[in-house]
Amino acid sequence: MSERTGPTKVFTAKGLATRARIVAVAADLMFERGVAATAIEDVQRRAGVSGSQMYHYFADKRDLVQEVVAHQAGAAAEAQQAMGALDSVEALQAWVEFHVEIQRRRHCVGGCALGSLVSQIAEGDPVAREQLDAGFIAWEQPIVAGLQMMQARGELRAEADPRQLGIAAIAALEGGLILTQIQRSLAPLESALTTFLDYIKYLADTEPLTDADEPPHPSITG
Repeated sequence: MSERTGPTKVFTAKGLATRARIVAVAADLMFERGVAATAIEDVQRRAGVSGSQMYHYFADKRDLVQEVVAHQAGAAAEAQQAMGALDSVEALQAWVEFHVEIQRRRHCVGGCALGSLVSQIAEGDPVAREQLDAGFIAWEQPIVAGLQMMQARGELRAEADPRQLGIAAIAALEGGLILTQIQRSLAPLESALTTFLDYIKYLADTEPLTDADEPPHPSITG
């Protein structure tokens, strides 16, 4: 990954806490308003810090945005890790329900905190784009690992490709979130994630295939 902009600084424990609080405030504002509509001064006011403090911790807005990307990626990964191993159909069902419930509570407003940053900054900031890519890879890894464990236990067909299925899971999630945000309806997200889960259930049926057997959806195998 490319080096971040700005000089490396060493902060005290109190300074690190203040910096983390500013990043969390900026993340909330950028999720609510968008990156372009969030000024440094807006973050400063809501965080209750001075202008000199802002520029002590962040070289410029681009530096702050990169920290917001890291914050949102970390939050997504932590939420997924808190769910435990995604190594069964039941665990993946809980993963689906978890993401649907988040949107239900948000009334389908805002979309994905990490994904919403892509269209806003990925083309203009190569460092942030690489951070976003790494964030999505980290997000899919627990799914890949869980599917690999299922496969090792003989609970997932040998021809299934856990890495491709992990990509498909995140693609279904992100695509569903976009349409759910646009339509203000849970239906697109539920449809996308249920379709993914139905295919996992098909792959988890480890009985020998017959000529009459057809997957419910296009094949995602090695």
